[in-house]
Amino acid sequence: MTAPAPRVRLARFRDLTLVPVIVLLLVVGAFLDPTFLTAGNLTNVLQQQAAISLLVLAEAMILIAGKFDLSLESTVGTAPGIAVMLVVPASAGGFGLGLPGWLVIPLALLVGAAIGAFNGFLIIRFQLSAFIVTLAMLIIVDGLQQGLTQGKTLFQLPDSMLYLGSATWLGLPAAIWIAALLFAAGIFGLSYLRLGRSLYAIGGNADAARAAGIRVDRVLFGVFVLGGILAAVAGILETGRLGAIGNEMGDGWIFMVFAAAVIGGVSMDGGKGTVLGALTGVLVIGLVQNILTLIGVSGFWQPVIYGGIILIALIISRIAGGKAQD
Repeated sequence: MTAPAPRVRLARFRDLTLVPVIVLLLVVGAFLDPTFLTAGNLTNVLQQQAAISLLVLAEAMILIAGKFDLSLESTVGTAPGIAVMLVVPASAGGFGLGLPGWLVIPLALLVGAAIGAFNGFLIIRFQLSAFIVTLAMLIIVDGLQQGLTQGKTLFQLPDSMLYLGSATWLGLPAAIWIAALLFAAGIFGLSYLRLGRSLYAIGGNADAARAAGIRVDRVLFGVFVLGGILAAVAGILETGRLGAIGNEMGDGWIFMVFAAAVIGGVSMDGGKGTVLGALTGVLVIGLVQNILTLIGVSGFWQPVIYGGIILIALIISRIAGGKAQD
C-alpha cells in the first residue's frame, strides 16, 4: 500500500522540473555578461515577459481543457486598439465618438471577452475544430485591426491606457505585480476551485466529465472568454510599456506561448499540466531571449539558437519529470 508514495512525491515536484534549466541559464548568462544578474536587467526581463506570460496563462488553461486558441496573439493588439479608437478623437485616429477616457480599459476587456466568446460559440455550437476556428479568427482579428487603423500606429493614447504598463508599484513595474497576481489566482483556481478541476476532467475525457455532471459546454465557453480577457490585459500592459499600439503588436507571440506552455509541462492533448509549470516555461523563454540580446547574437540566428535551447529544455524536463511529454 505504500508503493505509490514516491510517485506522489514526484508529482509534487513535477511543476519544478524546469528549475534546473532556469538555474543553468542564470549561470550561463552571468558568465557571458556581467550585467546579466543585475537587478535592473532581471527586472527588465520580467517586465518584458509580463504581457506574454498572460497569454501563456490563458493558453495553458485552454490546453488543459483540451482545446486551442491561436487568436490570442491578434487579440493583444486589437482589443486595446479598438478601445482606444472608441475614445480618442478622429484627429488622433479614432472614431470620434467622444467617449470618456476612463472607459478605455473596460472597453478593451470587453473586446477581448467578445472575441473569446465568439470563438467559444463557434467551437461549441457547431462542434468545429478549435485549431481551425481560432486560426481563422487570428487572421480575421488581425485584419480587423489593420483595416480599422489603415495600418497606422496609434500614438495619442489616454493616460489610463498607458498607466498599468508604465507605472511602478513598490519598486517594481506594475505589470510584474499584475502578472504575478493573475498567475497566483490561476494556480489557486486550478488547484482548489471546482472550475479548475472541471478543466482537467474535460481535457482528460469530455464525455466522462459530462456523465459526471460537469457542464462541459459552459465551462469551455467560459475558459475561451477568460482567455480573451487575459489577452486584452496583455495588450494593455504591452501598450503601456511601448507607449503606442502598432499593427505588429503581438505578432509571432503565439509560437512563444505554445513553446512556454509545452516545455512547462502542459500537454497538447489536454487534461495535464499546471499554471506553475507554464510559468517556469515563461521564465526559460525570457532568460533565453535576454541572453541572446546581451551577447549580441544576430536576429537572423536567434530563432535557430532559441529553438535548439527549447529542445534541450524539453529533454531536461523529460528526464527530471520521469514521464513522456505528450
